Amino acid sequence: MKSQLELLNGFGRRVLLPGLIGLLGVGIAFAQHPKLSPELDAISEQNQVDVIITYKEVPTSAHHARVLVRGGSMRRSLELVKAGAYRLPASELVEFANDPDVEYISPDHEVKGTLEFAEPTINANIAFQHGYDGSAVGVAIVDSGIMSHPDLGSRIVYNETFVPNNGNDYFDRYGHGTHVAGIVGGDALESTGSQYLHTFRGIAPNVNLVNLRVLDPNGVGQDSSVIAAIERAIQLKSTYNIRVINLSLGRPVSGTYTKDPLCQAVEQAWKAGIVVVVAAGNEGRNNSANTLGYGTITAPGNDPYVITVGAMKDMSTTSRTDDLIASYSSKGPTLIDHIAKPDIVAPGNRIISTIPAGLQLTNTYQQNKVSNQYYIMGGANQGSDYYFTLNGTSMAAPMVSGAAALMIQKDPTLTPDTVKARLMKTATKTFPKTSTATDPTTGQMYTSSYDLFTIGAGYLDAWAALNSTDTVVASETSQSPAVQYNASTGSISLVNGTNVVWGSTIVWGSNVVWGSSVVSGSNVVWGSTIVWGSSTMTGFNVVWGSNVVWGSGTPQGEITKIAIYGE
Repeated sequence: MKSQLELLNGFGRRVLLPGLIGLLGVGIAFAQHPKLSPELDAISEQNQVDVIITYKEVPTSAHHARVLVRGGSMRRSLELVKAGAYRLPASELVEFANDPDVEYISPDHEVKGTLEFAEPTINANIAFQHGYDGSAVGVAIVDSGIMSHPDLGSRIVYNETFVPNNGNDYFDRYGHGTHVAGIVGGDALESTGSQYLHTFRGIAPNVNLVNLRVLDPNGVGQDSSVIAAIERAIQLKSTYNIRVINLSLGRPVSGTYTKDPLCQAVEQAWKAGIVVVVAAGNEGRNNSANTLGYGTITAPGNDPYVITVGAMKDMSTTSRTDDLIASYSSKGPTLIDHIAKPDIVAPGNRIISTIPAGLQLTNTYQQNKVSNQYYIMGGANQGSDYYFTLNGTSMAAPMVSGAAALMIQKDPTLTPDTVKARLMKTATKTFPKTSTATDPTTGQMYTSSYDLFTIGAGYLDAWAALNSTDTVVASETSQSPAVQYNASTGSISLVNGTNVVWGSTIVWGSNVVWGSSVVSGSNVVWGSTIVWGSSTMTGFNVVWGSNVVWGSGTPQGEITKIAIYGE
């Protein structure tokens, strides 16, 4: 016989199996009344029960009054479905079922929000269930600013603008930075509860957010603004425990990272103990230089210190097995220095996150507003004032930033190098060989190969990274390796500098980090004949030569195209 505890149902009332009613002497049977849900066939007659009564017509005040007369209360009108939500004495259910105006009576089930797909896809929901939410960790959002939003609450602990001639306006006028902040640390206040069908929670929903605005209302900024913001983050590190900087922005590579001031700035932050996460760029479809999207990583994602993130499509499921690379995600190797990038990939396509109404993106792309009907039970078919959908590596980067915050919450002694190495080593490395995507506007088809320069070390797994115990010792770094082309053999190999962790031990062996499908034997990269250069001499020379010819017309901020990318 089951205990009463085992007979508790989802909406908090004791449910007794029909066969036990007479034995226990506390229940009442409704003998399968045709207007009563079978779940209401037998309940304790002493209980109040929350139900939805559906009528044959939209209920009137007279219908509601009948509930009050019989000791019940009205909770809300549900005219959309010709119903009302009520709390009733269980003993009155049969009487209401016998009402000729009543169509059906069902329990008002407790509905838990179905967490939006990206968060459980990377196993961040498991981390949340174990108490990891980014508490006490500061994440600097270097972006278009952060606008006030219920999901971000009072956790925006510092605000400053670095946009020229902008006074002290640190608010987000574009919308991108607020969206990024929600992916890192939104707590889903506006989408959590029994009335919500989907819950849009960030990866580290209790982090402190440091708002460093560098982009104007059109999503455009300058290197100098970004550098100044990074400098400020370093200065404020101790004050706000800033351990992560998110840079969901970029521009074309214009020279070696060793001389690029933007790259040097991110290196300074890294060396100051701050994990720097950078979007790879959205130029994976750019074939203007006959490279089929290879060699399109943007700066400062070309720097070997930082964690450069490409975008996956979560396919609107919580399973990882059906996910595919987004064809617009920029591919390596980096121009000029030939650094193996991206380092990792994470969900970035059709990501729902925080943006209030009235900003540049929400005004321009009204169709990207999440429908209230999608996530609110009984919601109207109109755009939300709280949530918005965006695509791009700009959305993938904060997934990784949030995961890094969880890791640092668990172990505050972690260095940026250890965080990066653990994320890369524990990333999922099982992918198809290729996948295709078709642009719905032009009909053009894009084929993606799952090689080192497309998916890096693999697909982010936050829970696996949290459980890793591998450590990069102080004398080593986790800098992304360079790649070298051998003209005599036609092969490509990874080149690790002195004291770089990847090739130094069995623990960090190249096959372990990148997987045997892209690296084999004596550090030789598979796929030397893939299309990133061997198909045409022009494309080959662009990737492996010293000339920078692609993207000369690309806007400074890769985010300026984010709202229209995605397939």
